Amino acid sequence: MAIHSTFAISYASLSPIEPQFKSKPKTKLNPPPLSISTNRSSVDPLQIQHLFASCGHSCHRFPRTGPDGRVELVELEKLRVALAHSFVVVSVLCKARFLEGEMEKGALGFGFGDLFGDSDQRLVGFGRAVSDCGLTASIHDVVVIPSLQRRGIGQRIVNRILRILTSRGIYDISALCTEKERLFFKACGFGFDSLGSTTMMYTQSPGPTTENDGFMVTTAGRMQLLVPPPTHQLKLWKKE
Repeated sequence: MAIHSTFAISYASLSPIEPQFKSKPKTKLNPPPLSISTNRSSVDPLQIQHLFASCGHSCHRFPRTGPDGRVELVELEKLRVALAHSFVVVSVLCKARFLEGEMEKGALGFGFGDLFGDSDQRLVGFGRAVSDCGLTASIHDVVVIPSLQRRGIGQRIVNRILRILTSRGIYDISALCTEKERLFFKACGFGFDSLGSTTMMYTQSPGPTTENDGFMVTTAGRMQLLVPPPTHQLKLWKKE
């Protein structure tokens, strides 16, 4: 999933907005029987890796895509480290017999049954949160397989994460999302930060540099960073 812009939104109680016109309610399909686990050891990182791929989801802010438009797979070792250090991990599982006819081929060209062998449980949704365990937390990587999207599963994942965080006294909760995901997080109770905070992303992307009074102006993504010169150059600059 190519990311063009990001928004930092915070968990808040939003006042309901009256619609200007009434439209016919859309028929919402019920999901198959699901089980939700918060045990990080109950899910294989390989399953998460391929779940991300089937949803076109990347853990990178600037993902690389192949000639066919598919995003790169997240490295398994990095994913294992991320899971180990996540404060909350939520996995949604479904028995295979309830998914017959619903599971579509993933982004890599194979079905989920090909991934998990004879296991009766299929990973169909995932989400996690990182936190300092005292004051703040942020939600990341909320995904649901395409065939079960728009059935409330993603909202159940976020609600479970919020319930765990708020039960620990953590209410400063943010979500870094794309513009497409804004409506989803708004439905989960998120809104723009009342303090007007702006998220600034750091990238190591190299770019052209120009001198500015002894400092170097370096282009990094959409940002321009004012970087001091190396130490030996700085000493010469001060003497002058």
